[in-house]
Parts: sequence; structure tokens; C-alpha cells
Amino acid sequence: MTTERQPDPILWNALKQGDRRAFAELYERYYRILYNYGYKLLPDAALVEDAIQDLFVDLWRIQQNLAEAESVKFYLFRSLRRKIHRLSEKENRFLSVDQAAFPFLTDTTPEHQFTAGEQEQQLTQQLAHALKQLPDRQSEVVTLRFYENFKTAEIAAIMGITDKSVRNTLHKAMTHLRENARYLAPFLGLLLLLLS
Repeated sequence: MTTERQPDPILWNALKQGDRRAFAELYERYYRILYNYGYKLLPDAALVEDAIQDLFVDLWRIQQNLAEAESVKFYLFRSLRRKIHRLSEKENRFLSVDQAAFPFLTDTTPEHQFTAGEQEQQLTQQLAHALKQLPDRQSEVVTLRFYENFKTAEIAAIMGITDKSVRNTLHKAMTHLRENARYLAPFLGLLLLLLS
């Protein structure tokens, strides 16, 4: 007997009705993704784990009062960012994107080596290095846009800034990368055109 993977909105609505299995499924589905994002914001494993635990405790506690979520992933990312910000303020820390923000860019698993040639691997390492040079806010916007596939309005809501600020920050990041990583210029030029 196989069980089908339920879509997020169905799990969300089941959670709102007090379904423990739906709650557990959402936790299992999003824990690793949330942890990776949280660790990019603040490279403190214990604090990030605490923030995720707090987030899910809150979800269970207020389940009946939860709003409809067009995107569960968006809701969780925005909530986690707020939690981490609050916890980091209590601990006198600041949000910063660490070099670990892009671990998949230096992936050397057999699958990666099989699909990527030496040139692609070298380009990937160069890109990872270039991304490490970005200011924190630019790095976070790039992560949310290109690695988590959030739209401009969603990024603005997650980060608590305007759509225009997201577009400007993303444009600055792409310009910075293009100027400081000449070997990426052809790819980044295309991205800049798409963002305009």
C-alpha cells in the first residue's frame, strides 16, 4: 500500500483542523529546507534549531487561528526569518549570510560529477566564491530568488522591504557579480535582462 504525497494546501487545512499527521508531515517536509535557510541568515545551529522548533510549536498552538496560506513554503520562510531575527536580537547577534549559504554550489557528490564536466565544476566554484563576496542583504535576495524560487513580492514580504527594494538589491547583486566576476558576465547579463 502506497501513500500519495499530499499537496501543501491540503496538509495546511488538515493542520488547521488539528490533524497531527498533517503537522508531522509539514515538519518533516520543511525542516531541512528551513534549517538551510535559517543557517544562511545566522550560522548558529542551535539558534536556528530553536527558531524552527518555536515556529512549529506556535503553528500547533494557534492551528485553529491560522490564516489561509497560498504558499506554505512562503509562510514558513517569512515566519522563520522573523523568529531568527527576534532570537538573534535577544542574543545580540546580527543576521548575516555565511559562506555556507551556498553549499550546493561546491557539491562534489558522484551524481554531480557525473552530470557536470570539469568546466562546469570550475565555474560553479568560481560562482560560489563570487557569491561569498556579496553584501549580506544582496546574498539573501539572490538566495531567495534563484535558489528558493520566491517571487519579488514574496521576497519583499519575507524580508520586510518593498518590492522596489528587492528589485534594486537584486540588480545591485547582479551588477556586483558581473563587475567582480568577469567570467560570469555572459550569464549575468542575461539574468539582468530578464530582471529588467
